[in-house]
Amino acid sequence: MTNEELLQIIERTAREKATVLSLYNKKLSSLPPEISQLSNLTALALDQNQLSSLPPEVCQLSKLTVLDLNNNQLSSLPPEISQLSNLRWLSLFNNQLSSLPSEISQLSNLTELYLDNNQLSSLPTEISQLSNLTTLALNHNQLSNLPPEFSQLSNLTELALNHNQLSNLPPEFSQLSKLTELYLSNNQLSSLLSEFSQLSNLTMLVLNHNQLSSLPPEFSQLSNLTELHLSNNQLSSLPTEFSQLSNLLELDLSDNQLSSLPPEICQLSNLTELYLDNNQLSSLPPEISQLSNLTELYLDNNQLSSLTPEICQLSNLTSLSLKNNPQLSSPPPEIVEQGTQAILTYLRARLEAKG
Repeated sequence: MTNEELLQIIERTAREKATVLSLYNKKLSSLPPEISQLSNLTALALDQNQLSSLPPEVCQLSKLTVLDLNNNQLSSLPPEISQLSNLRWLSLFNNQLSSLPSEISQLSNLTELYLDNNQLSSLPTEISQLSNLTTLALNHNQLSNLPPEFSQLSNLTELALNHNQLSNLPPEFSQLSKLTELYLSNNQLSSLLSEFSQLSNLTMLVLNHNQLSSLPPEFSQLSNLTELHLSNNQLSSLPTEFSQLSNLLELDLSDNQLSSLPPEICQLSNLTELYLDNNQLSSLPPEISQLSNLTELYLDNNQLSSLTPEICQLSNLTSLSLKNNPQLSSPPPEIVEQGTQAILTYLRARLEAKG
């Protein structure tokens, strides 16, 4: 789009006192100062362009509640952004931001902030003043730590920090008591604080691809969890208290170093999906057959020598995978290759013969 065409659009939009303007994917590399004339705008979409900077004039659009700047080439934000005091939704993913101005703290009505796929290595402590923020997405950045003040984001319900360089979390992190979804996969976390258990409203916790070798017993206090993802860590055992996570529906423990499971796992009575592939399990506790809601059980790439026949009592099981257990003799390889129904039929026959 030429500058002349853009000016015509701005003029028409101003004349019509329009409240919404989309300039999506118009190959814009800059915006003219005249954009400040759009004083009635409440929503402005500038995503999928080639903007390398945001002119201060955009910040004069004081009625804006929604600003979409995804997929541009922004390396910084102007301090004047503080003037957008009515902004509720700001999206900046896929840019080249290496820092945020401290003035961002003045966007006091902001509830959602998306900063994924940038080059942020730290956050200004002032970000903690965004007290109405409910959603903060920082996936795919270069964050190595979080400021302690981060804990003041007391209304945060969803926090996404996948693919960063976090090796620990500040103790104050546990004060984010309204969090329901927390994404921390692909970081460098080697341990979790016992205070972590204070995040009692969590329903979704994603910790895949970290360096966790154990979980604190207090972890069991996350009693509202329905999904827990712990694949690709270094867990060799689970605390018995783990069984108190009674609302879990999905549990992913694949790609760890588990050699056994606590019998108490049978108390996870709502579990529908259990991923245990790529571990070092040599046996399963018979109690696993009490997980009556289980629909999917993945046990590929372990050291199982036999499968407890009671597993056939899992009447809701539709997917049972046992590939690459080289020591498995019961069921034998030719049955395993035929899939779930063949395995369950075999186990049923074993159980009847037993009984």
